[in-house]
Amino acid sequence: MALQLYDVSVASFLQTLGGVSGFLDRGLAHCRDNNLDPEEIVEARLHGDMLPLRFQIISVAHHSAGAMEGVKKGVFAPPTEQRPLTYTQLQGLVADTRESLGKLSREEVNAFEGADVAFQFRDFKMPFTAENFLMSFSMPNFMFHAATAYDILRSRGVPIGKRDFMGQMRLKTA
Repeated sequence: MALQLYDVSVASFLQTLGGVSGFLDRGLAHCRDNNLDPEEIVEARLHGDMLPLRFQIISVAHHSAGAMEGVKKGVFAPPTEQRPLTYTQLQGLVADTRESLGKLSREEVNAFEGADVAFQFRDFKMPFTAENFLMSFSMPNFMFHAATAYDILRSRGVPIGKRDFMGQMRLKTA
């Protein structure tokens, strides 16, 4: 059986979002256990010229559920979310993103194969097919921001490892 668009996009987004949810939970527990303010981590960066945890989590949501919305509409743009979010609001954003993706059916997503999708930023436009947009633009961005969020928490002493990042693997069933 050939790979289907749903499996390489939505199922992969959901797997990693499960990991993101888990490592955010562990980050909050670490803050509570060590009498640390989780709101300080929201604005933490790996380096001064990088964007903070808040932006990384917003981008994870944008490049997964937002990407699927872009595929439906035929156009995708950079995130516009600017409001400050608390640590628990970021956790809520991840939960909402997972819920949104969970509502997409396999048939609905697979039907997007071959559809036109454009990344648009102001007057700049990049044309894609749905599958090429998801696999060569959205998925790499999604993984970059998920890994950066993980790295920010790890750099702040949160005891997480690769298994926390990976989420629930999709194992072969009997």
